[in-house]
Amino acid sequence: MSSSALVLFSGGQDSTVCLAWALARFDRVETVGFDYGQRHAVELKARPVILEKLRAAFPQWAARLGADHLLPLDTLKAIGGSALTDAMTIEMGENGLPTTFVPGRNVMFLTAAAALGYRRGIFDLVGGMCETDFSGYPDCRGETVQATARALSLGLARDVKVHTPLMWIDKAATWQLAQELGGAKLVDLIVAETVTCYEGDPTPHDWGHGCGKCPSCELRASGYKKYRAA
Repeated sequence: MSSSALVLFSGGQDSTVCLAWALARFDRVETVGFDYGQRHAVELKARPVILEKLRAAFPQWAARLGADHLLPLDTLKAIGGSALTDAMTIEMGENGLPTTFVPGRNVMFLTAAAALGYRRGIFDLVGGMCETDFSGYPDCRGETVQATARALSLGLARDVKVHTPLMWIDKAATWQLAQELGGAKLVDLIVAETVTCYEGDPTPHDWGHGCGKCPSCELRASGYKKYRAA
């Protein structure tokens, strides 16, 4: 019996590594992205480019890479109050969380992905959540993700699994995982095409595109430096 997975694919570094991870393990892999009114929507434009280049550069994965889906979740934009959806300064908030925190985002992403997966006959979800090198978002924690998976399994009457291959590794190890999965070709593709910057800044660096100042860029750049030094 063939296996299948649905990857939460944003167009950023982490989700691209997760996509490669899934392609190395499942017979059929589909992808889903979310348009939630994010200010850094340049990621959404990067998604089809990355998928096309993955198919071209990795023929062993091309046959496994199936349909791509883009779902609107503009409820998050309507709720607002985050530096990722509104014109706000990226800083630490009074609640001890960065202003880039979008309440409930990953829970909503997983719920929407599981509903799509139900219709597609796919019950293995793959996401780039991580609580090792991260900005402190509570919905990135392993406990949150697995509690959500349990709730989805109950609500859909199916065994929904959420795989988080990056959960317990830092950004340097994420770069290393990319190398192990796809060699220099995959690392170069991630540098050239993915966008992980909170500002959606297209400025090129040796570690990829970004403003170089936001928390996401700082994590990515420091991880790349550590990876290259290893």
